[in-house]
Amino acid sequence: MSSDNGNRIIIISPNARDADAFPSTTTTTTTTITTTTVTSSDNPSPSPSPPPSAAPVPLSWPPDGKLSLEWIQHIMSALEWSSRNLPPSAFPSVFPVPVFDALILSASKILHKEPNCLQIKTLDSDSTVVVVGDLHGQLHDLLFLLKDTGFPAQNRIFVFNGDYVDRGAWGLETFLVLLAWKVFMPHRVYLLRGNHESKYCTSVYGFEKEVLTKYGDKGKHVYRKCLGCFEGLPLASIIAERVYTAHGGLFRSIPVTPSKRSKGKKNRRISLNPEPNSLCLGSLEELSKARRSVLDPPWEGLNLIPGDVLWSDPSMIPGLSPNKERGIGLLWGPDCTEEFLKKFKLKLIIRSHEGPDAREKRPGLAGMDEGYTIDHDVESGKLITLFSAPDYPQFQATEERYNNKGAYVVLKPPDFDNPEFHSFEAIAPRPKVNAYYDYEDVIDSDEDLDLASMVTAL
Repeated sequence: MSSDNGNRIIIISPNARDADAFPSTTTTTTTTITTTTVTSSDNPSPSPSPPPSAAPVPLSWPPDGKLSLEWIQHIMSALEWSSRNLPPSAFPSVFPVPVFDALILSASKILHKEPNCLQIKTLDSDSTVVVVGDLHGQLHDLLFLLKDTGFPAQNRIFVFNGDYVDRGAWGLETFLVLLAWKVFMPHRVYLLRGNHESKYCTSVYGFEKEVLTKYGDKGKHVYRKCLGCFEGLPLASIIAERVYTAHGGLFRSIPVTPSKRSKGKKNRRISLNPEPNSLCLGSLEELSKARRSVLDPPWEGLNLIPGDVLWSDPSMIPGLSPNKERGIGLLWGPDCTEEFLKKFKLKLIIRSHEGPDAREKRPGLAGMDEGYTIDHDVESGKLITLFSAPDYPQFQATEERYNNKGAYVVLKPPDFDNPEFHSFEAIAPRPKVNAYYDYEDVIDSDEDLDLASMVTAL
């Protein structure tokens, strides 16, 4: 646990057994809560920054292409320093285009080879798995989180649940830090895709403009490379055969019916727009065969599954239905959560996708004040929504803010299905910076996205 960042950390575990290691507890009828208040310091940043006169030397790619922990730490320190001391247009002086190209190429080669649904099985008795929700370009909170949890290591695996960019001012830095860790420890750091890792969302919520601002005449090149990397991000993971993680959540089955005109596999047809009452949950096998390289709607045929995985939301109403609020994806009830867990012998679903702005519009579901909610508690296990961007969104048109905490989950042996929640407050003060999108006029939440306008804009 970090002790020099001025943040208040709340650790919540589902039972007293998980909390025995902590110094003080307050027990309720359902959970055990441990609260640690950390002493404030003059420097609230997650890692020491060089003084303004000591600008970091521009990063260079290792001659042998092999990254080291020192190189990763240098990246994090340099990007944190530049966010506080340099204008965005000076970004290439810290992270030159050739270094970006080398990093994005190395990461893309790894990501594109990974399956749609990662099977994270090689867990030792002393291993832990950290699951992280939406980050949305909040670099300083990510750096704090990595320091608080401990860096990725042979016995500490990270699963990031998407939405690395947009809304916040440092989406590029956030994504580059995560890519660096992925290249350095490809079997200990897993990056899943979020709905904001798309062409449409990044054109509306700031990431495209951020990249163009930071890289100037090379910005279009950098942005295209980022989109290509987004296409390689896996959609979901299964941890220790017990925990399913995905950005949005569950997905439909795609009916395949024989054609009346001819016979054989080659002439099977896919029902593109099944009636709502015919919707049923998809299988992990269908997920594994989905085509994830499509970044934006229209979602058709097998592409419906990635759309569901990235955009769907839980509901307290039983059943599976189109997500009319978003215009894309599904809504699924507790009965569907139970069906999915039982069918695939799982105990836990961890999804993200909904911050405090989205949750205030969702009657029947808890808010995101602590950075997480337990949405469904059924016979076979639980469904959790996890959000790791505190004080979100960074830019708001009103003085009244949500002031939500962020959170991450730690899964421990032997079963890795008994989540330990860690809530944390935002690093403050944030460096002063302008937004890269018109946050006063843009729609407040993804809940209001119109599918027709998304298709038209592409």
